[in-house]
Amino acid sequence: MAGNDGRGIVLQERDRRLLSEIGVMRAIDRELAKRIAGFRSTTRANARLLALTRAGYLRRFFMGTESGGTQALYTLSREGERMTGASFPGLRRKEDEVLIADFYVSHQLAVNRVHCALKYEPIPFPDCRFLRFVSFREPIAPGASLIPDGYAEVSEGTKVLAMFLEVDLGSESLPVWRKKLGEYLRYAVSGISQRQWGLAQFRVLVVANTEERANSLRCATAALTDKIFWFTSFDSIRSSGFWSPIWLRPKGDGPQALLRSRP
Repeated sequence: MAGNDGRGIVLQERDRRLLSEIGVMRAIDRELAKRIAGFRSTTRANARLLALTRAGYLRRFFMGTESGGTQALYTLSREGERMTGASFPGLRRKEDEVLIADFYVSHQLAVNRVHCALKYEPIPFPDCRFLRFVSFREPIAPGASLIPDGYAEVSEGTKVLAMFLEVDLGSESLPVWRKKLGEYLRYAVSGISQRQWGLAQFRVLVVANTEERANSLRCATAALTDKIFWFTSFDSIRSSGFWSPIWLRPKGDGPQALLRSRP
């Protein structure tokens, strides 16, 4: 419901949806805001983000880009957290601070781009639909150190497809990846997934920053298993779309789509 919040701004349903999503994603840029809220105009998106910041619901900071410029990023203020009942607190960066490098923020933005692709990119099959996305605060299972970057469910006809998400920006060594791989494999045979999600089987989607990195992780994985893992890159998602046949299994050369249409 839209209404005047006493802060000189009338909150629309689109604003509430945007603020609620930031409560899960923790930080967004303008392009993510456009996708979440459905802004078709960059000018309109900039104006609304500024209005929400001035009204005290968002805090803004900046981060350097590869081209040498800066981009504005937005996180919930404490008032925004209170109003939305946010799952995660806003990032504690100084108002209008310029960050030269912040790996946590860069990684979170990359996770958020995949989150938005899953949730907001149209699925090309009429019998398939997005169900939910879950973010994690704690390890996935007792005694484990594994904290996935996300978990999503999509219906495929009468079947529910469960997918954990791993976003890799090339900063971790292959031994660290192999440890993470082992934790997923142990989780897969533990039966905990059935108790937690009501689903015995799941996939792990690995999105890497480059094709080369995706292939490196894929080769390391193939030495241990040819199951549950699917690999792609951000370039492939941008050029072809998340639901296109851009995914590679640990073994085999042919790219596949995650979903199949039903007759």
